[in-house]
Formats: sequence, structure tokens, C-alpha cells
Amino acid sequence: MTLRFTKMHGLGNDFVVIDGISQTVTLGPERIRYLADRHFGVGCDQVLLVEASERPDADFRYRIFNADGGEVEQCGNGARCFARFVRDHGLIDRDEIRVITAGGLLRLQIQPNGQVAVDMGQPKLEPADIPFFATQRAKQYLIAADGVDMAIGAVSMGNPHAVLVVADVDRAPVAHLGPLLERHGRFPKRANVGFMQIVAPDHIRLRVFERGVGETLACGSGACAAVVAGRVSGVLEPSVRVGLAGGELSIHWAGEGESVTMTGSATTVFEGQLEWQTIS
Repeated sequence: MTLRFTKMHGLGNDFVVIDGISQTVTLGPERIRYLADRHFGVGCDQVLLVEASERPDADFRYRIFNADGGEVEQCGNGARCFARFVRDHGLIDRDEIRVITAGGLLRLQIQPNGQVAVDMGQPKLEPADIPFFATQRAKQYLIAADGVDMAIGAVSMGNPHAVLVVADVDRAPVAHLGPLLERHGRFPKRANVGFMQIVAPDHIRLRVFERGVGETLACGSGACAAVVAGRVSGVLEPSVRVGLAGGELSIHWAGEGESVTMTGSATTVFEGQLEWQTIS
């Protein structure tokens, strides 16, 4: 079977995007791992699948699969690429697009300058909704990892995030602490782990160890979660520039009861096709 795909990236967070509307697509974990493999496949952090929506309030179903083959609820950088993909491939003729994900409904807006604004919805801060094991909600939580107690923010942006403030993001122990916090027992569905350096109340730098992927050049939902955690702790302003290894995102969150808005670029790298052969 021949599979048509598009390679895209959002600030270096890269994706294989597949049109599941105009072609028949069967994706199992082994096929996803094959696509994501940077030596034997196409290579990506996540595989994004475009499907028809069964809901009247959504134009498409947006499915996200991590490089390890597991399906996840949310990917902000992927949402921007999704918007550009469906518009550029003629699957929709509007610049305002609604998509349903496993984490809820997203509203995407392609702007005149080509950037995409994503209404990421309201963050979830109650521990049971993240999910995160805690007796009650707090601005920060003490969590033990590698024999050390550290303070984290815990946020869901449709997927669970732990946010740790560090003095220097370049020297943060991402490779060491990232896996420990990702699979920490207090996150029953694992977590994306953000390491945040506060440069100014309207500017942070961020590195993210993504659940099921590892460290990536950018993480849209991680940028949103970091800003929310900083706002809850009282150290950030409503509009924040988030510097990531792959570039910069603009995040706005007015406060509780309001949605988080993320704005950034989405880039097409190339179009291609492959033969599945015996990959199951």
C-alpha cells in the first residue's frame, strides 16, 4: 500500500502529517514507530493524522501519535501544522478551523502573515483533572526525584505537564530529570516536563522533555503550561514570549476562566510517499 504524507515542523518540533480523508490509512504502533524512525523511516517527533469529524461543532478530527507509537491528547505545535496542512491541501477553504482532539476542541486561526493562532482552551489545574496525585490544589507541589525534593507546577493543557523553574535553562539537567519526572508515580498518565528560566515577567526560556518522545526543539502545549504555571505562581504577565531551541512562541493567558492562546509559525518541509511492504 502506498501512503502519501507531508513532513512539517513548528519551530523544529517535526511531524509526519497524513491525510486520512482522501486516502485509506491504517496506523498501528509499529507503523508509527517506523515512520518516526530517523534512520529507517521518515523521521519525526509525532505523527499527525487528519480524519473527518463525526461532531457537528468540529471540521476535522486531529489525532496525535508520539514517536514511541502511543496516541496522546494534545500537541500545540502540531495543531499549527495541522491548520496549514488542511488549508494548503484544499481540505477546507476557511482560515478559521475547528478540530476535535482526544483532549478536547481546538480553534485554529491562520493569520494574514502565515502564522497560526491556536485557542488551546482553558488549562486544568485541579489535581484530579491533570491527572496528578495530590491531596489538594496548590500553586506548586513538592515532588521527590533522584532523592531530592523539588517544587513543580502541575497543569493540564489537554495533556499533563510538570513545570520546574531553573536558574539557567542551558545548564538544566533535562536528560537526567526529564525521564524521572515523566514517569513519576504521581503522574498516572506520565507527564511532559518543562524546564523554565524566567528572563523577565513577559519573557521566559524553556526546554521540554516530551512524554514518549524525549527532548524536542519546541513544545507548544509545554509553552502554554509553563506560562500558566508562572501566572498561577504570580511571576509572569498575561502575555509572554517563550524562547525555545527552535524559535519563539507568543502565549497569552488572562487568568482562570479564560482560554490560553498560542501563536507561532508552521512550515512545510516536503511531500512524499512510501510503500508499507510488510510493516504491520
